[in-house]
Amino acid sequence: MEGRHSVQQTMNPRWCLAYDTIDRQDINRLVEWLQTYPRLTKGPITVDFESRWSQWLGSSHSVFCNSGSSANLLMYYALLASGRLRNKKVIVPSVGWVTSIAPAMQFGFEPIMCEADPDTFGLDLNHLEELLKQHQPQTVMLVQVLGVPHKMREMMALKERYGFVLLEDACAAIGASYEGRKVGSFGDMASFSFYFGHQMSTIEGGMVSTQDKALADLLLMLRSHGWSKDLDTATHRALVTQHLIDDFHSPFVFYEPGFNLRSTDLNAFIGIGQVEKLDWMTEQRRANHGRYLDRLSSSFYVQRPPKNSQVASISVGLLAESRQQRQRIVQALVARGVETRIFSAGNLGLHPFWTNRYGTTSFPVADRIHHCGFFLPNHAALTPDDVAAISQVVLEAA
Repeated sequence: MEGRHSVQQTMNPRWCLAYDTIDRQDINRLVEWLQTYPRLTKGPITVDFESRWSQWLGSSHSVFCNSGSSANLLMYYALLASGRLRNKKVIVPSVGWVTSIAPAMQFGFEPIMCEADPDTFGLDLNHLEELLKQHQPQTVMLVQVLGVPHKMREMMALKERYGFVLLEDACAAIGASYEGRKVGSFGDMASFSFYFGHQMSTIEGGMVSTQDKALADLLLMLRSHGWSKDLDTATHRALVTQHLIDDFHSPFVFYEPGFNLRSTDLNAFIGIGQVEKLDWMTEQRRANHGRYLDRLSSSFYVQRPPKNSQVASISVGLLAESRQQRQRIVQALVARGVETRIFSAGNLGLHPFWTNRYGTTSFPVADRIHHCGFFLPNHAALTPDDVAAISQVVLEAA
């Protein structure tokens, strides 16, 4: 019975890492809309959601797709299809998620891994500049790690100096900002994830945003088979005229070797409601993050955001002093009904998908994150008392 009880606690913890941002009000609105028998596949609601997202972010163009991972895939392939690259070398992060890197490998890029910054856990700026000088890569993939903004003034200065294309993975950083500017508005393209447990959810979904219309047009075509019917009328007609396509064939002519990465109007409808309350949900996460750090930052290594930035974390990450200390803390958390896990994916350079192709890539900061990092819950449903109780479990176990 004791073993069964411990398993039950693990499966149904009192304090979950992820909490659904889709609430009863969202479901009721969705049911009312469904009773009008609307189109459920991609249609006008998707376009409306994309427009509202762009307005919230401060971007000119956004393309809704079926996941944040698909958003990263679209960014890489749109860049490849744009014809702008003088080489296929790309700097990739050691700390992030597999799909921050996997599309580069799948599409024949040459990934070069960078150490994690000791403050934000994004790209280490000194190592990044060394790699820029040594390899002259055309592309840099930056992950805004766990909703803690990177040092964007310095990053953008490097972009200006070396002339690379910046892909910004903000999948876990929705609502974070740097010097008053939202994270995800700095890169030439930026990706976002609306997965369960992130800052907002469309059940499954992702977005790519950009200020560049040519890239936006490519993203729209690549998302949907390579056809042009999602483009604005003028751009669609220009392609039809250029390729001497008659009107009967024009909706089903493919200009790029595209994918089917569309989401649906059902997901987009949920997304519109989520954007309406996103700032409030983000503020709750930000407040909880601060409460955790007030209690734990003097005892644990934590991410340190730059000045004039605002954090919007999906979980609070801590680094233990050792693997053994992490093990003690994790055991105590699970026993008390607190869900936890490793810090993101740790060092991606230690995973088989990477080591089988490029060998082990080990760095001091990324390795410590890998071996000593762990997550604590952070979401809008947590109360100050919850944060205090979880923090006390961690401190007692340390």
